[in-house]
Parts: sequence; C-alpha cells; structure tokens
Amino acid sequence: MFTVIMTGGSGTRFWPVSRQRRPKQFLNITGTGPMVVETCNRLKPVSRDEEMILVLGEQHLEEAKGLFSGRKVHMLAEPIGRNTAPCIGLGALYARHMGCKGSVAFLPADHYIGNPEAFLKALSAAGRLAEQGGIVTLGIVPSRPETGYGYIRRTDTCSDAGGVTAYDVSGFYEKPDLNTALGYLGTGEFYWNAGIFVATADTIIEEINKLLPDLYQGLLRLEKAMGTDRFDTEFKAVYQGLKGISFDYGIMEKTKQMMSVIPCECGWSDVGSWASVYELRSAEFDANKNLTEGQAIMIDCEGSLVSGNGSRLVACLGLKDCLIVDTHDALLVTHLDRSQDIRRIVDLLKQNKRDELL
Repeated sequence: MFTVIMTGGSGTRFWPVSRQRRPKQFLNITGTGPMVVETCNRLKPVSRDEEMILVLGEQHLEEAKGLFSGRKVHMLAEPIGRNTAPCIGLGALYARHMGCKGSVAFLPADHYIGNPEAFLKALSAAGRLAEQGGIVTLGIVPSRPETGYGYIRRTDTCSDAGGVTAYDVSGFYEKPDLNTALGYLGTGEFYWNAGIFVATADTIIEEINKLLPDLYQGLLRLEKAMGTDRFDTEFKAVYQGLKGISFDYGIMEKTKQMMSVIPCECGWSDVGSWASVYELRSAEFDANKNLTEGQAIMIDCEGSLVSGNGSRLVACLGLKDCLIVDTHDALLVTHLDRSQDIRRIVDLLKQNKRDELL
C-alpha cells in the first residue's frame, strides 16, 4: 500500500518546544521518538519505505532527510503550506507518477496510536475497500463527548471489508458544543474524524477535478513537469497561485462519490496539546500524578507537567495542575487546562514581531 504522510503544520500549541523551524511532528513529544518517524515505523507492516511519501514544508526538508537517512522514503517539499487538499492532491499525483494502481492511505504525521495492530487492521481493510471505488475514512470510536474534533456520521448500511465492518457515511460535522457532542455519543452513529482517508490516486484526482478545478489545473501542470528539470520551478509557481483549503471542506463535504467509514478503536490521539501529552504518558506519573522530564524536582506538587529541557534546574513547590516548559530561550508557565490557549501566546509574539521566538 502506498502511504502519503502529511508532515506540514506549525504545532503552535506546543510552544516553546515546537517552533516554525522544528514543529511538533519532528519532536519527541510522546517519549518514543520524533513523531513523523514513529508514524512511518508504524506503517512498515503495510507500506514499504519506497511506498511512503512525505509531504512536508520546504523549510523542514533537511531535518527530514537527517531523520530518514539511509531509508528510501520519498519527500515532497511544498514551497508554501496550502492546507490538506493541495497536500493530498500532490501526494496522489506523485503516487500515480510512481505507478501506483492500488489504494493510497493519506494520514497525518503527528498522531499517536496506542494499538498499532488494530489501526493497521482497519487501514488494510480500508485499502481493500477503496480499490473497489469511492473514498474510505477511519472513524475513531469516541470515548468521551469531545468538542475539539470534527465528527463523521454513519448510516445503518454496512458491508464486510475482509472481516471488518464498513458503513456508508451520512455526513461530516464540524466541532460541536458539549450538549451536541453528548447527543452524538448517545446515538452510537458518530465517530471522531481523524483526517485519515484511503482511496486510489485516480479517485482523488478525479474528485479534485470535479470540485476544486483550480487546484486540478495546478496539479496538471505539476504532472507534466514531474521527472524533468522543470519540476522545482513549476512547483514554486503553481503553489504561489493555489488557495489554501482543507480536504474535508473542499472534497469530503461535497463529493458525490461513495464514502465509507470503518470504525476504529486503536488508542488514537491527535496529541493536540500539552494536556494530551500528560494524559498519554500517565504510566510515567509519580505518586502524586506529576509528569516530569529533564532537570526538574517536585515538592508537594500534584497533577502537574514540568519539562525542564533548558540549561537550568526547574524546582517546583506546592503546585497543582500546572504546566511548566523551560527551554534555552523561553519559559512557559500556565494552568494545564489552558494548554489549548498557548497559540494565543504565539499570536502575540507574531504581532510583536518576536520572530526569534517563533
């Protein structure tokens, strides 16, 4: 199976560790290695290195080359980030250029999977189903009424995908409020949208032709230049003229193609904040449910995450539910429940033109 690993994004909610030059997907956030490397390693049972395509930002190409030194993973460095629809279109185009006739899985580089076996079983089933036509997505079985994710709703119509049940998709829904999320959970018909899609390259490109014609014209220009010395020049020129649009909004919410969802219980997390990291690494808690790394000592502290990876000791006394992240040039101190709001700090730094801290 060919796989397109979407490796863009700035990871602003992981500031001050995550920066523009080295965002979340290139960091050891979950304690097991750089997230993009962990994602590719997880896929190895179903996708060989030479079938993996990383789509990443131009500024991160050298970092990626270092991480994958000696491996035959392909890399496409976007001159400008244009959201997931151009990213997926580019990956599909390149897979077709490489001769891919079967299914292609498109997935983010920065997610955590607690049960890789269950994940790969669902992904393989999605691949078999996608080869029959249409677009297949993995729907994460929700464990709580989450307001931070989009949702996929299924119908009652189902089919067998090699021992795995697949349902027809009824619709895609934006992030709900709490009461709506509670209602979703009660029906058993809704799944979290993890942004994982499987289809043939031809299906993706045909849908872009129908629904995003400007993007399609740009992809045609790139296809004619692939394998020639004109590609880099065309790549930059095409991307300058593209509009940023998500695959969910541009394709999935409008397509007339057959859409299926495969429910997946695989210990998934988008690792969207420091609070997510705290939850995922609960096995490392001390007796008072503190999570520490680097140079940190805790006295009479409870339920806090302290990352002391700067050049100094971080000593904490009497803290509860706090987040402290110390780096060589910045110190973050906040309530752990406010970790989703860290992007506001990044926005303020941008306004004040503190580029050295971004």
